[in-house]
Amino acid sequence: MQNERVIRIVAFVVFFGVGAAVLSATTLCDDLLEYYYYKGLLAQAESHLKKLDSLNTDYDTLLAQIEGNPKELARLAPATLGIEANEPNTAYPRATVGKLAAARRALAEEPNQITITQGVPPWLCLSCQWPRRHILFISGAILVLISFVFFGPTRAPSHTMTVKSNPPESPKPPETQQTIQ
Repeated sequence: MQNERVIRIVAFVVFFGVGAAVLSATTLCDDLLEYYYYKGLLAQAESHLKKLDSLNTDYDTLLAQIEGNPKELARLAPATLGIEANEPNTAYPRATVGKLAAARRALAEEPNQITITQGVPPWLCLSCQWPRRHILFISGAILVLISFVFFGPTRAPSHTMTVKSNPPESPKPPETQQTIQ
């Protein structure tokens, strides 16, 4: 008897737990998608901040070099301002239209936008699709019902209950005699 009770309790906890988890996951599916979307946006913003910090340190070191060595400014000015330098014994690469177009395509291929599926667990993407979501919701509800119907608490049989086979007879009204006059 005790083993049966323990098995019923374990089965109830398992069925109810899985059913409640499925119900809550399907109910909160949109909120979970938003959570992972904003989590991805936060990660992207942090990576951009790190890039900006590294650029700031690079520019700070470049400014410190320019302040310390004025010849550095003369060397960087033609490249920055687009002026052709006339230094002897220096080879300058020439960019062609084809090379610039290839570089532009390579830069355009870099993913700048985060999609909603980045960082989202695959099970959440699958369970948020319309037919699967409804099927999962119904399955969770059925599991909760099964846990209560089959594994829920049972009533102890009452020993004081008696069954009567014959219903009691109703008393007949007394007959009244009428006298004729």
